[in-house]
Amino acid sequence: MNNFKHYTVMKNEAVDALECKDGLVYVDCTLGGGGHSELILQRISPNGKLIAFDVDQEAIDAATQRLKNYKNLTIVKDSYTNIKQALKNLNIEKITGGILFDLGASYHQLTKQERGFSFSKEAPLDMRFNMDSNFSAYDVVNSYKEEDLVKIFSEYGEERFSKRIAKKIVEERKIKKIETTTELANLIVNCTPKIKSSIHPATRVFQAIRIEVNQELQNIKNTLNDVFDLLDFGAIISIISFHSLEDRVVKHTFKYYSTRCHCDKNQIICNCPPPILELVNKKPIMASAEEIQENPPSRSAKLRVARYIKIKK
Repeated sequence: MNNFKHYTVMKNEAVDALECKDGLVYVDCTLGGGGHSELILQRISPNGKLIAFDVDQEAIDAATQRLKNYKNLTIVKDSYTNIKQALKNLNIEKITGGILFDLGASYHQLTKQERGFSFSKEAPLDMRFNMDSNFSAYDVVNSYKEEDLVKIFSEYGEERFSKRIAKKIVEERKIKKIETTTELANLIVNCTPKIKSSIHPATRVFQAIRIEVNQELQNIKNTLNDVFDLLDFGAIISIISFHSLEDRVVKHTFKYYSTRCHCDKNQIICNCPPPILELVNKKPIMASAEEIQENPPSRSAKLRVARYIKIKK
C-alpha cells in the first residue's frame, strides 16, 4: 500500500494524553494509517493490548502492513459505533487504559480522487468512509427532498445560501441526475453570489453531505454514551475533532458529565448523580505551529481529554 497517503494529526499530543502504561487495554477507534496506533503500541508493549477500529479497507490494509510486527494488536473492520459488541466478542470487559478518537475524513480519503470527497478533481459523488456501504453522496444529492437538503446544508455545513443551493439541485436533477463532484461544485458556484473568501463556495455543502453520508455527528454522540459503560476507573478519553460541529458535541458531552449539578437554580435539594468525568484540559489543545506548517489542515484540529472517575459498585 505504498500509495496510501496519511498524516497523523497531533500524534504525540493525543497519545501523551492517554498516559499509556504497559499491561492495560487501549482502543483506537479510528485506525486510519496507523500513526496513533503505532505510538500507543510502542508505549504499551509487551503486555498491553490495543484494539483498533476502521471501516475503510484501504486504511486497514496500509495499517496492517505498517504494524505487522506487533502481536498485541487486534484490528477490527467495523465502525466504532459497534464497540460494545466488538469488545464483547473479544472477551474484553473493560477499557482499562484509554480510548482515542480521531474524527472526520483522513488525508487519504480526502485526496484520493475516486473517493469523491473533493471538488478539485472530477470523480463520482461518493464520500463513503465505508466502501461496503450502499449509501453515498449521490443518493443524498439526487433523492433527498428540497427541505431535507436545506436542513443538512444549514445544520452540518452552516451554509448561508442553503435554500438557494437546494432549490437549484432539485431543479437540475429533474433534467439530469447530478453524478460527479465537479457537476455539483459548478452548480453551487453558479447559483451563489461571488464573494471574496479564502474557501471555495462548495466547501460547506461538501462537508455537510459527507457528514450526512457517514452519520458522523450522530455516531460520536451515540458512541460516547456507550464508551462510558466500557471504561474502567481512571481510563482516559482523548478526542481530536476537525470542525466546530464535532467539537461542540465533544465539548458539551464532557462538560455535562463532569459537572456536579444540573438542577434548576430554584431547586433546594440536588438529586444529581456525581460526575463521571474529570476534564484533563478545560480548553482544547491545538496543533503546534510546526505541525500546521508541515500539514496545514491540522490548524483546524482540537484535542479534548477527560478521565473517567466513576467508581463501579
